[in-house]
Amino acid sequence: MRRYTRGKRVPEGIHEVNMTPLIDVSLVLVVILMITTPMAFQSGILVRNAATSGQASAEKVRTERIEITVVSPDSVIVNRTPIPRSGLSGVLRPLLAASATKTVVVRCNDNVPHGTFVSVLDEAKHCGASQVAVIGG
Repeated sequence: MRRYTRGKRVPEGIHEVNMTPLIDVSLVLVVILMITTPMAFQSGILVRNAATSGQASAEKVRTERIEITVVSPDSVIVNRTPIPRSGLSGVLRPLLAASATKTVVVRCNDNVPHGTFVSVLDEAKHCGASQVAVIGG
């Protein structure tokens, strides 16, 4: 109904809120979240499980690989020898040149930032490692 005041029409206010756009936007957001959530849980690193054939072969692989343990952002241990993080490439290049398999195994302490761990992986690749493995634990 419209009210009239001295010959003029006065518009009445809208008494209800149109919920359709709000529901449409909400459902679109739900669909987007349903599609993107599984992508967040997928890992970007491919992991292959190595098949071992006997104790002798495991010992041979253990002696041919180069082990790097990232202790802190400033120090690493290469084949049970502590060295500063800045000297890693100087120690790693001769070891990889002498290695037949050029395999580097990297493990990391829990208190080391993720960026430091990734930079050690990158440095091992740049020094000539053909295979870089990650040991958790």
